[in-house]
Amino acid sequence: MKHPLPSRPELATHEGLAYALFLPEAAPSAGIVICHGSGSAKESHFDFARNAMAHGLAALAYDARGHGRSIGDFGPSAFDDALAMFNLMREHAPDVAVRGSSMGGFTAIHAAALDGRVAAVVAISPAPEDYLLRGLRSGRLDGFDVDREVAEPWLETLDILRAIAALGDAGTALLLMHAKGDEQVPYTVSQELYEAAAEPKRLLIVPGGHHRSLQHDLEMQSESIRFVERALARRASPPG
Repeated sequence: MKHPLPSRPELATHEGLAYALFLPEAAPSAGIVICHGSGSAKESHFDFARNAMAHGLAALAYDARGHGRSIGDFGPSAFDDALAMFNLMREHAPDVAVRGSSMGGFTAIHAAALDGRVAAVVAISPAPEDYLLRGLRSGRLDGFDVDREVAEPWLETLDILRAIAALGDAGTALLLMHAKGDEQVPYTVSQELYEAAAEPKRLLIVPGGHHRSLQHDLEMQSESIRFVERALARRASPPG
């Protein structure tokens, strides 16, 4: 029995960043930029990208520096790189959302706060800067290229709670998702971020699981897409 091959993305590079772009047949209503976690790569999130595409959304997954086929080391350019991907997506879709997991959740929150135009952020088990710092210093955060002499002082200057507040100022919707069994980033991190966030916001704490379990859970993927769609609808029909 033959099964159809999964749709293939457009593969290219932009400013040294390797990316994969998934476009639906019809003009997309919006686009989602996907930020992966430490030691991962864009291909790990092709399942979510195809799910988004099936709902009429464009999706763009890229390799952070120090990972996959992108050039350079991970460090202070991470947010500018995400902003460049947002702008690249805007060439294909009228509105942009971002989904990030672990270190990618950290990048998604900070970059969306800097951008000020992102419709929604979906952060899965986001790793704040102090967790990333401890991981680098202990050697537990590995599997990618990073210049610690540059990255560690940069991380010390950041405050994810300040970035969360900036999302509220921009009216960016925030969905936080965390597995209660996460062995790397405690679910209480997402609870703290949720308390600091402004509306519109939602927190989903899922029983059991582990640090990577929610990324590929089809129900959680669909909930992410629905959250983005609701954020877009809210922007299209402002109150009053």
